[in-house]
Amino acid sequence: MSFDRIAIHKNDLDLYLRELSKEFRKLNGRSMPAEIVLIGGASVLINYGFRDITYDLDAIIVSSSAMKQAINRVGDKYGLPNGWLNTDFMRTKSYSTKLLEYSVYYKTFSNILTIRTITAEYMVAMKLMAGRKYKNDFSDIIGILKHHKEHGRPLTLQIIRGAVEELYGLWGKLPVSSASFIEQAMEKENYEEAFDEIQNNELVNRTVLKTFERDYPGVLSEGNLDEILRCVIQKMEGEGKGHSAID
Repeated sequence: MSFDRIAIHKNDLDLYLRELSKEFRKLNGRSMPAEIVLIGGASVLINYGFRDITYDLDAIIVSSSAMKQAINRVGDKYGLPNGWLNTDFMRTKSYSTKLLEYSVYYKTFSNILTIRTITAEYMVAMKLMAGRKYKNDFSDIIGILKHHKEHGRPLTLQIIRGAVEELYGLWGKLPVSSASFIEQAMEKENYEEAFDEIQNNELVNRTVLKTFERDYPGVLSEGNLDEILRCVIQKMEGEGKGHSAID
């Protein structure tokens, strides 16, 4: 795993998508359109203002094989990392075949590339399923809840439960820690305070894992990451470092 990443900024997102549509049209012609559903951090950037950067664009891509070359060309042009737009998340537990069905229209570029995103309750459901303590999953959830409460369109636990069940079948398929997190967060509704605290914890966790990866290269994997993070944090707390992780 690598924690050395290049940021993709909110203000540049449409530029990259527009350039992607142009490159795709050059490679594939005008007769066969393509569709991309942006999820995760990219969907947060499009729909909300509490986060300005993401480090890759997770997507469902419905297109000819020319799209891969178009993605690489845009990456080369703007110095973006390999895989800056990718479908890797489709191999994770947060993926559902129903995501395309529940996506919503965002924009069309160059009359050839249609971009769709994921609405609030489904973003929350996906991030609960992913439940990563070292990314922005939990702070994004709080940011989304805070935004909708402030704009008079609050998400209820019932709505989120419905989205989880629509994507994954059962509420019980969520990690226990994620289910507990959302239930407690919505009971307290202290979103302003919680956002800053959780975002700081996520930063601490990323720093811990980055240091561990530097000291023990090749050891970290998705399968052992949570356990290693827990053990390292416990050791640091025992040594009086004062750091904490998201439980």
